[in-house]
Amino acid sequence: MGRAFEFRKERKFKRWAKMAVQFTRIGKDIVMAVKDAGPHPETNSRLRTAMQNAKAVNMPKDRVEAAIKRASDKSMANYEEIVYEGYAPHGVAVLIETATDNTNRTVANVRSYFNKTDGSLGKTGSLDFVFNRKSIFRFVPAEDLDLEELEFELIDAGLEELYVEADEEGNDIAVAQGTFENFGPLQKALEEKGIELKSSKLERIALSHHEVTEEQALDVLKLIDKLEEDDDVQAVYHNMAE
Repeated sequence: MGRAFEFRKERKFKRWAKMAVQFTRIGKDIVMAVKDAGPHPETNSRLRTAMQNAKAVNMPKDRVEAAIKRASDKSMANYEEIVYEGYAPHGVAVLIETATDNTNRTVANVRSYFNKTDGSLGKTGSLDFVFNRKSIFRFVPAEDLDLEELEFELIDAGLEELYVEADEEGNDIAVAQGTFENFGPLQKALEEKGIELKSSKLERIALSHHEVTEEQALDVLKLIDKLEEDDDVQAVYHNMAE
């Protein structure tokens, strides 16, 4: 299957082994949610979303509660959310979402990753034509759930597409995709139907994909690895064809 396939497989194993990184990122999401709208998930949809995502990656309940408690302390500084955009080697577009308490450190690190891998960091907004921000909700479909009927019922809440994909273990996961603006209404509609969400996120979807060779893909993945390993990075998106 080639070196690129083996490299991707190795990256997956590394990602599974870095659960602590996931906990750190979700912990930041919790802090920002609490700072934004308070410590009660019943009245704070962003916090409720972060807690759903924490449950999906088996983040211990005591860690979630500790993050909420820390964020409730007014003396604790909030994180600043910054998006960086640029090009990896071979013309692949890369968009990085960060949450940081030190913007100078973060931009210096991100710039160094691009420089060391022969990429180039661009200006904010330079990739607006490459990625579209979407509301993405994932859940395990019940055996008796009629997905076609559910899709019809969710259209008024902003649903654009409902489909099934396989997770990393090969299990079926239903994915509800909607517009960026309808994140709240779509989340509420799914919850009202008693659907337990596995994850709720705003994700960047590539509008087109850039073809590269297997050798070129390895160069791109080296940059993505460096970015994903940074503590300030929350998510990395690219338009490289899989």
